[in-house]
Amino acid sequence: MRVAVCYNQTPENVRRGEARDMIADAGAATEAAAVLKAVQLLGHQAEMLPLGDSLGAFVQRIGQYAPDMVFNLCEGFWGDAHQEMNLAGLFELLGLPFTGSSALTLGLTQNKSYTKALLQQKGLPTPAWCLVQQGEKLPDISELQFPLIVKPACEDASQGIGPASVVDSEAALRQRLAYVLKTYQQPALIEEFIAGRELNVTVLGGEKLRALPLAEIVFDSGLERPMVCFDSKWRPDSPAFKGTRPVCPANLGARERLLVNLVSMRAARLLGCRDYARVDIRLRDSTPYILEVNANPDISPDAGVARAAAAEGLTYPQLIERILLDVSRRRKAVNANT
Repeated sequence: MRVAVCYNQTPENVRRGEARDMIADAGAATEAAAVLKAVQLLGHQAEMLPLGDSLGAFVQRIGQYAPDMVFNLCEGFWGDAHQEMNLAGLFELLGLPFTGSSALTLGLTQNKSYTKALLQQKGLPTPAWCLVQQGEKLPDISELQFPLIVKPACEDASQGIGPASVVDSEAALRQRLAYVLKTYQQPALIEEFIAGRELNVTVLGGEKLRALPLAEIVFDSGLERPMVCFDSKWRPDSPAFKGTRPVCPANLGARERLLVNLVSMRAARLLGCRDYARVDIRLRDSTPYILEVNANPDISPDAGVARAAAAEGLTYPQLIERILLDVSRRRKAVNANT
């Protein structure tokens, strides 16, 4: 089988946000190289096809390579993460089977307010919240309880999130809102900051999703805020990174594990996740609050998805093989119905 491993390159200057946000995109080539190696070890022909600043050149190169399927690691287009869904849409228009979730799912899950509205509609627990549009005054927050956390509504990789994102007063809230609205040029999400255990649920599978062993993010007591932020993901020299430790499998009782998995699986199915995804949870008083559904998480060998797979006994090539098999089954099902 011929596989195109596609990922996005980034410009030197950011379109919005902070310059340091580019760190999150810098690892895309390393992630793609790891996937390429695994695909080749499985006996497939594979090539890395980077997406630069020319969509036309990218499409032409795909046409020349003529892959049987695409391993889609694209998280945006030339520094614009909001185009992530459109890259999946491109593969759909080209009639190319690809790994990961559909364009619709990627668009829904990248927009945190859309995700939370759907979760609430189906009675799934998520922190109380409100959305502030650019140019809009602060809405009534009397039903929200401090501390609150302020996030860009449509960014990935914890961009725009740090200890200052958690606020304990209206004055601090207004200050952080102004920062997010100006710096990230998009609506800001305000939600209650849930004090509790932070859990990651990796979901794997095509038509039949299943949860891999749960992971917990353990925070050092000396951290300013017990939370996953940009530094704790992307800056190894920072106190936040050093004070944030993933443990997989998480030490949970049977009832809590069952409840967390149940809620996470319902959320993943609701939003249409497929192949691999991650649901982030805060567990407080036995209630698993859904913070986010990530339909396109990092799949590097040292990242959370691979860590959860390893806890189940899957090597990295075996994880990649499972994903490719799900795409192959999907392709066969489509061909059988045409």
